[in-house]
Amino acid sequence: MGDRLRRLLATFFYIGDIPPAPGSVATIAGALMAVILHDRPLMYAAVFLVITAVGFGVSGRVEKMLKEKDPSCVVIDEVAGSLLAFYLLPLSFPVFLTAFFLFRAFDMFKIYPADRMEKLPGGVGIMMDDLCAGIYTNMVMQIAIRWAGLL
Repeated sequence: MGDRLRRLLATFFYIGDIPPAPGSVATIAGALMAVILHDRPLMYAAVFLVITAVGFGVSGRVEKMLKEKDPSCVVIDEVAGSLLAFYLLPLSFPVFLTAFFLFRAFDMFKIYPADRMEKLPGGVGIMMDDLCAGIYTNMVMQIAIRWAGLL
């Protein structure tokens, strides 16, 4: 695989080059994919697994290519993490808006063990903190939704 293809995939089709908040734009892309795949949970899971595997494969190499630790243009990690965050949530604007902001907060504040995961080398470190943020978000949302009686 060539460097141009790796960069295309790591930036999730150049979404990572959109200023000023490429991570937020990538999270929106993940949310849109979640809406499209909402009624097909097995397809959703397959898309998530492919994006995650590709992310592990390309993000570390793009990091080396750019000679920058976890470059902001690499956003495939946000797409994968947001897909985890939105998985099996009810399809409603308030739920998705809350999950979006919660995911961005978990991604920024790196609550344990995400802070440790981020320090892992290469693509593993790039991907794992966002996957943790996605898990945290989904868990909080599932609990809150059940507590509020929305399911």
